Amino acid sequence: MKLHDAVGTVTARILQRSARLRHAYLQRLDAMAQRKPGAERMGCANVAHALAAMPDDDKAAAMPRKAQFSITPVRTPNIGIVNAFNDMLSAHAPLQHYPDLIKAEARRFGATAQVAGGVPAMCDGVTQGTAAMELSLYSRDVIAMATAVSLSHDMYDGALLLGVCDKIVPGLLIGALHFGHLPTVFVPAGPMTSGLSNNAKAKVRELAAQGKVGRDELLQAESQAYHGLGTCTFYGTANSNQMLLEAMGLHVPGTAFVNPGATLRDELTREAVRTVLGRGTPMPGVPGADTGSCAPIGKVVNERCIVNAMVALLATGGSTNHLIHWVAVARAAGILIDWDDFSALSDVVPLLTRVYPNGSADVNHFQAAGGPGFVIRELLDAGLMHPDVLTARAGGLREFTRIPCASAAGGLSWRDAGASGDLSVVRPAADAFSASGGLKLLLGNLGRSVIKVSAVPEDRHVVQAPVRIFDSQEGLHAAFAAGELDRDVVCVVRWQGPCANGMPELHKLTPPLAVLQGKGFKVALVTDGRMSGASGKVPAAIHVSPEAAAGGPLARLRDGDVVRLDAVAGALQALVPDADWEQREVLAMPPALVHDNNLGMGRELFAGMRRNALCAEEGACTWL
Repeated sequence: MKLHDAVGTVTARILQRSARLRHAYLQRLDAMAQRKPGAERMGCANVAHALAAMPDDDKAAAMPRKAQFSITPVRTPNIGIVNAFNDMLSAHAPLQHYPDLIKAEARRFGATAQVAGGVPAMCDGVTQGTAAMELSLYSRDVIAMATAVSLSHDMYDGALLLGVCDKIVPGLLIGALHFGHLPTVFVPAGPMTSGLSNNAKAKVRELAAQGKVGRDELLQAESQAYHGLGTCTFYGTANSNQMLLEAMGLHVPGTAFVNPGATLRDELTREAVRTVLGRGTPMPGVPGADTGSCAPIGKVVNERCIVNAMVALLATGGSTNHLIHWVAVARAAGILIDWDDFSALSDVVPLLTRVYPNGSADVNHFQAAGGPGFVIRELLDAGLMHPDVLTARAGGLREFTRIPCASAAGGLSWRDAGASGDLSVVRPAADAFSASGGLKLLLGNLGRSVIKVSAVPEDRHVVQAPVRIFDSQEGLHAAFAAGELDRDVVCVVRWQGPCANGMPELHKLTPPLAVLQGKGFKVALVTDGRMSGASGKVPAAIHVSPEAAAGGPLARLRDGDVVRLDAVAGALQALVPDADWEQREVLAMPPALVHDNNLGMGRELFAGMRRNALCAEEGACTWL
C-alpha cells in the first residue's frame, strides 16, 4: 500500500527540521556502540564492584575471560533491568517479581541480568486534585534521570525497561534514548480485569458533585472500578503509552493488554528477554520474521517511528498528555515535532476505536475486539503508517499486527488479528467511526492550544460565552458549589503551566463541568494546565501556550470577556477589539499563589525545574 501523501509530507518536514540534531545524536550513538563491552573496557576494580553481588554461577559467566586456545574474549551478554516497581501503583505491583523471572530466562541462554536501578513512579489517580499533583509532570524527567543513572554503570549489552503508567513510560523512554546504543525492550504488566464500568463510575462522580450521593457511595463505586492488580481500564495516558509502544515496535508484539497473572503474561515477559538477546520466538506467516539481533533503541526510534506513534495515538483517540510527552521523547532522539504535525496527521487519520472516554468499552473489551494488532494492521494497510521501520524484533512492524497466545507446548505463538470482534469498539479503516483523529489545534489571540473532540458531542464543538476566571481548580469547585456557574460559561483556569506550578492535571474539574453541560448550558474549559487522559465530553482547550506565568495571553483576560472556542474552525479567540486587547495589562501571578506553588509536599526541591521548563509544545522539558 502506497504511503498516504499527508503522512509522507509530515514525515519529510520532520526529517528536514530535525536533520542537524538527529545527525549529532546518531554520531554519539555510533561512538558509544563502537567501544568494547563494559566488562572488557573497565578496570578490574570496576568490574569486581559491578559483579560482587551476583550469584557465583552468574559471576563466573559474566567475568571477562579468554576461552581456552583462543585470544578472543568470551562474550556473555549482560542485561540491565530498570524497574519502576512499587506497590502503590496497581499497574506496577506485579513488577516486583519480574527480575527473578528475567534472570532465570537469561541464564537459559547463557546470559546474565542485573537490576541496574529503580525509578520513582507516582500515581496520578492518588494525587489528582492535591498539591502532590504539581510534582507529576516533573516526575517524568526525574524518571528519565534515574534511568540514566541506572544505565550509567555501563556494564550492559541490552536493557529491559519495566514500567507502565503515565509519566513512567515517557521518562523511561527519554532516559533510554540517551543510551541509544543499547538494544532495549519495554516490559509492561497489563490492565486489571474489568470492574464497575467507566460510564457507571463517571455517573456516580457527577451525582457526588451535585451532593446527591455521599462519600460512602462514591468510595464504594471507585473501589469497584479500581479493584486489583493492573492498569486502570480506561483508555487514558497509561494505556495510551502501551498502544504507542506497540506502534513503535518496542514491545514483544501484543504484550500491551494481557492481564497480570495470566500464564501468557509470564511467557511474554520471558519472550522480552529472548527478544533483547536476539533469540526471539519466530513468527511464521510474517514476511521476514525470524530470530535475529535486537536493534539499538536509538536506531529504532527514528522520524518514521515517531510518526507511527503519532498516527496510532490519533487513530485510537489517545491521551492529550502525549502532545507533551512524545514531543519530549522525540527530542531525546534528536527529532523535532510540534502540534502542527499532530494536527496535520489528525486531518487524515481516521478514528478506529471507541474506548472510554471516547466510548463505553474499556481496554479489556478493546483487546478482545482486536486490540493494537488490529489497529496497526488497518493503519498499515491504509498507507497511514510507515512499514519500513526497525523494531525490537527482526520481522519489523508487521509482527505487531498479530495477537499472542500460549502454544500447546507451553511457549508462544501468534495469530492473525482477523476481523473486528466488536464493531462498536474497533472498526476497519474503510468504515471508521470518523474520518479524522479528533484532535484539533486551536489558534487565536489566546495563543496556541489543543482540544480533543473525539469524545465531545458535535453540538458542543463550538462554545461562545462570557468567561469566569479562576486562579486555581479549588476556586472553580467553590463557584460551582455556590451555584455561580449555572449559565453558559467559559471557565478559565490559569497559572497552571509548567513554569507556574508544574502543569498539574485538572481532571477533578470534569464532574462539575459535566453536570453543568448536562443541565443544557454551553460550557467549556480553557487552561494552560493539562487534563487527564480520561477526560472527554466537556470541550476543553488545554496546554494554552505561552502560559500565563510566562506573560501569555490568558493573563490579559478579565471576567466577563466573551471567548469563542471553535473546534470546527480551529480557533480560540477573546472577542475583544484588537486595540483594547493590545493595551491590556498582562497580570503577574498573584504573590500568594507564587508562595503556595513553591512550598510543601516537596515542591521546594523542584524550583529549578519550574524555572527551566520549556513550554508545553516543546515537551515541557526541564533538561534542555
